[in-house]
Amino acid sequence: MLKFVGGVLIFGAASMYGFLQAAHYVRRPKQIRGLINALGRMETEIAYALTPLPEAFASLSKQVADPLSSLFRLMSERLLSSHGESTRDLWQMTVKEVWGRTSMRQSEQEVILQLGPILGLSDQSDQIKHLRLASSQLQSEEKDARDEQLRYEKMWKSLGVLIGALLVILIY
Repeated sequence: MLKFVGGVLIFGAASMYGFLQAAHYVRRPKQIRGLINALGRMETEIAYALTPLPEAFASLSKQVADPLSSLFRLMSERLLSSHGESTRDLWQMTVKEVWGRTSMRQSEQEVILQLGPILGLSDQSDQIKHLRLASSQLQSEEKDARDEQLRYEKMWKSLGVLIGALLVILIY
């Protein structure tokens, strides 16, 4: 009986690991799409509403899903309570702090970090140009993420189940 329970637990753990890895590949394109939409909304806030950055970030945090909402909320809070730190430094610190909670990779982080030096420091048209550039770069990354999802999602699910079954067979 104990061997059976152990086998079920091992099979379940290996299967769960495979499904968790597959979920990572599912979340990544969704998060990139959310980031693209957020940059589009930020462009609207800058171009038409002329909203100050702290308010624009606070508004964005309410319009996007977590973990991206925490990125914009934290940035808004830091801008409001900053004591002379530059927007670029605050942006880099915030992005690096929140990035570990996302399923996105280093390439997407680099695109977002490039926005730091221009946010709030350059004129309206320059900020819009950089936001559009970042959006187009992220669209390319999203396409790559979708391709990876198609390739690896099913593989990880199957691999988890198969490794679990193999371990159970080896135990018996």
